[in-house]
Formats: sequence, structure tokens, C-alpha cells
Amino acid sequence: MKTDVAIIGGGPAGLLLSQLLMRAGISTVVLERQTRPHVLSRIRAGVLEAGTVEVLKAAGVGDRLLREGIPHDNCYLSSDDTLFRINLIEGCGKQVTVYGQTEVTQDLYDAQDAMGATILHEVSDVALHDLTGDAPFVTFRHDGEAKRLECRYIAGCDGFHGVSRPSIPADVRKEFEKVYPFGWLGVLSRTPPATPELIYANHERGFALASMRNPMLSRYYIQVPLTDRVEDWSDDAFWAELLRRFPPDVAASIQTGPSIEKSIAPLRSFVCEPMQWGRLFLCGDAAHIVPPTGAKGLNLAVSDIFYLSRALIAQYADGNGDLLARYGQDALARVWQAMRFSWQLTTLMHRFPDQTGFDRRMQVAELSQLATSPDARRLFSQVYAGLPY
Repeated sequence: MKTDVAIIGGGPAGLLLSQLLMRAGISTVVLERQTRPHVLSRIRAGVLEAGTVEVLKAAGVGDRLLREGIPHDNCYLSSDDTLFRINLIEGCGKQVTVYGQTEVTQDLYDAQDAMGATILHEVSDVALHDLTGDAPFVTFRHDGEAKRLECRYIAGCDGFHGVSRPSIPADVRKEFEKVYPFGWLGVLSRTPPATPELIYANHERGFALASMRNPMLSRYYIQVPLTDRVEDWSDDAFWAELLRRFPPDVAASIQTGPSIEKSIAPLRSFVCEPMQWGRLFLCGDAAHIVPPTGAKGLNLAVSDIFYLSRALIAQYADGNGDLLARYGQDALARVWQAMRFSWQLTTLMHRFPDQTGFDRRMQVAELSQLATSPDARRLFSQVYAGLPY
């Protein structure tokens, strides 16, 4: 098999890159370890930055997003029983859109199918070869057969546990990581959202988040110890704990119901440098992980794809490799800013096991500054709604 760009990983990052490149006449093959139903069953992020919406529209997958996505002009933060609003339009002139990652992935699959894209599922034993030469290739197994894919470039979109990042020599990679001492227990329920906007809550019992996927699908989270298991939490226990962590008027508006999905996710901040090695380019979770507090995971993957697709299209259009040579530099500049925001918001809104009285006073002071200072809300809004590319 031969193609211009081999894409390792068929999640939203890999599918979006394939979509943008194919629209520019650049051939791709996508290799995905899981089945398509498995990829579409992943419950992930639901808050899209303004720039992410524009990239998806440019890729030709914005129609349903514009019809069904829920624009948000505000978000709310609470500290114990106080609640205040951050007006994004006032702060930066942008809004975010609530539209689940599952929906983004479905839209990309539909668009790729319509274009006749080559997407191979249930691929195993993937290995990347000759990454610093002029003719890299990928070997793998599919349908019980050993296969070889020759290409000019390889995009590693295969997530934190994929093969792409480890294909960069260990003495070249620098990895930066912070692991947080708690996780998020998330529940999805077929209930109307508590409020029209997201609420991030800092409470003495721990963090909580009220969010939504659509007008009849709500997503709630609570901070839990890393030792907890999903089996430890019945639906009744989850709802009781969630209600304790919001101000009384918010708690009164929450409709409870049976969970249709329940999971616990650990939190970490992680960045790998460099994001390119020879003809291999890392994108999304293969290169970086953010705690979900700032809703930056999918948005950072999209910004990586924006930079990489732009660079590859320029290379194929006129042989100009300048953008390709600085892909990692451009992507990492945005990654570290989003990393800072996610780390800061995580530190601000959670209760830590070793937290001192001084640490708590600092949280209160910073929340007070956000509540009272237009300048503080403006800076928050700029990153929350999305830095420019």
C-alpha cells in the first residue's frame, strides 16, 4: 500500500487530519486499533472553543454542529455557597459551543465515508520505520495479514498509550508530567441540564461540575480519591454527593435519574517535546494530556491538526517546507498556554489532600479576584473561549 500521509489513530484528531488533507488532494490512510463502534462509544469532551468550530466548518463538517450545538456566552464558578458568572462575550467577544466529542467523531466518519477515505479498523502490531529518512513506512497486521504502508509522512494521532510517541528515541524526548492526587467520577444521565451554562464548583467536600451534551442529556462530575472504584458509587450515592457540592438554588434545579454511563478518570498534565521527529508528527493525546477542568483536550488536538494540515498542504502545494519544519514550535506554543490554564483552574477548583489553610485562602482570594475584577475575567475568558491560532 502507498499513500502520502499515514495517520496512526482514527479518533477525532486522525479523522480531522484526513478530512482536511483529502479536501486538498493529499492522499491518506488511517489505521485504528479499535472498532468503529468502540471509537464512537467514547464519552469525552463537550465544550468546543470558537477556533475549533471554525476549523470543523472549514473541514466541511460544521452543518450539524451549527444546527445542534449549544452556544454558551457564559460559565459560572462557585465557592462553597457563592456563585458568580464569567461573561465570555464581555470578556473576549467569543463564545464556546457545547457539542459532544462523540458527535464530532460521527460527523467526521460520515464525511470521510462520503469521500471514500481508507480507514482500517482493528489494526494491530503497528510499527513505524525509517522516520528520519525520505521514505518512511508503517508495518501492521489487518484481517490476519501482515501489511506494509509506504508514505511520505506519518501523523501520530494514536493517543497517550499509542506507538507513535515511543517511536521518538528516548534520548531525544523530554516529557513533563504532573499527576494529580484525585480523579473525576463522571455520570451521564438522560435528564435536562441543571442550568443553561456550565458550573464549576469548589466545595469543602471537593470539586463538582455541572455540564450537558444536549437539552435532554446531562453530564456531571465530582472529585473522588484515586482509590475509589466505579462500583463503590451507586447512582443514589453519586446524586447525594453531587447535590451537596453546589449552592442550594443550583442543587434544587438538578433533576436526578438513572445513569447511562459512569466512569472514573485520573487527572494529569503531560507534554512531550519535541512533537516532531524526522517525518513523524505527534498530534493530540499522543503529545500532550490536560486535566479536563479547562475542557482543552479535544480543542488542543484540533489546534495541532490545524497547524499540521496547514503545513502539509503548503508542502504539497508549492514545496514550501517552512511551516512543516516549525510545526512542533507552533503547536507547543499554544499547548503550553492551554496547559497553564488547565493546571491553574485545576489547582483553583479542587481540594488537595495536603492542602493547608494558606492554600485555601489563596483559592478564596483568586476566586474573589475573578468575581470582582473585569480584567481577571477578561484574561480567563480569552483562554477559556480559545486563544487564536
